[in-house]
Amino acid sequence: MTDTTPIQFDLTPPTDDQRRELEAALTDEERHVLLEHGTEAPFCGVFLDEKRPGVYTCRLCGLPLFNGGQKFESGTGWPSFTSPFAEDHLTTIRDDSYGMIRTEIVCARCGSHQGHVFPDGPPPTGERYCINSVSLEFIPAGEPLPDKLGRGAPEGQPLGG
Repeated sequence: MTDTTPIQFDLTPPTDDQRRELEAALTDEERHVLLEHGTEAPFCGVFLDEKRPGVYTCRLCGLPLFNGGQKFESGTGWPSFTSPFAEDHLTTIRDDSYGMIRTEIVCARCGSHQGHVFPDGPPPTGERYCINSVSLEFIPAGEPLPDKLGRGAPEGQPLGG
C-alpha cells in the first residue's frame, strides 16, 4: 500500500456482546474517560511525549484515529494532532459543559470519547485535536493494527505512519 492508497475500515459499531467484552477490559480511568466523557489530568498522559512513527487507535474498538506524523507539541498537557487518520473515523458533538462551547470528538465506530478539537492549531489545518492518552493505543509503524472486533484486513495488518 502506498501513502496515497485510501484504506477502508468497517465503521459498523460493535455488537452488544463485543461492546460488553471490550468495556470489561477497561481500567477505571479508561472507563471514566471513554464511556463517561471524562478528561485525564494534564501533563500526565503516557502519549504526551511519544514521538515514534505509528498509528494511534481507539482504545476501546481499535479503529485508527491519528497518524503519529500529525502529532505536535501544543503545550496544553494533552497529546495534540493537526488532523485525523480519516475524517470519517471521528464524529463531532457540541459540548457546552463547564460554561464553554466546545467540539467534542468521539470514535465514529464505537462512540467512545477521545477529547476535543479546537480552531487554534498550526498550519496546514489550523486545527488542534486535543486527545486523552487513555483514549488511545499506540501502534508503532510496521506493527499490526489491533483487530479487536475480528473484522480482518486492514485491521490486523501493519501500517506505516
